[in-house]
Amino acid sequence: MPTPDDLHPGLVRLIEQARRTGNYDPVTDAIPYAKFMGIHVTSEGGHALTCMRYAAHLIGNPMLPALHGGTLGALLEHAAIFELLSEPEVVRIPKTINLTVEYLRSGRPRDTFARADITKHGRRVANVLIRAWQEDPGRPIAAGHAHFLLRAPPTEPAE
Repeated sequence: MPTPDDLHPGLVRLIEQARRTGNYDPVTDAIPYAKFMGIHVTSEGGHALTCMRYAAHLIGNPMLPALHGGTLGALLEHAAIFELLSEPEVVRIPKTINLTVEYLRSGRPRDTFARADITKHGRRVANVLIRAWQEDPGRPIAAGHAHFLLRAPPTEPAE
């Protein structure tokens, strides 16, 4: 059975290159959903800063206007994954186990930023806290808590 690395060897190479250079643009360009969402990642002090560039298709409530909650959830998830990928011990693309999102205030039609903090990094699972903001990191518009599978548990030998 193929491993996740076998399925995306080109993406894995791009991630390794991004770790060395701090330039994640080739990685986000290679992920169609990230590209559609306008996700851009930079490295700041060894941590990933994720930006979702504003575009009209991200609006969920045109009356306010406000960003769609799903776009904020996607930004939080991407921020967590890219923070994990910046860690040298993460050798596979993390798989989301769960993601809980707290919507704190309306996201306005402008660029939105997110930063993730890894609270526990085990061999198989990582716990991550994420915050998203627009103008002031001290006034988040959304927050999240996520768990990721880093490595599948070993298979039990057949009896």
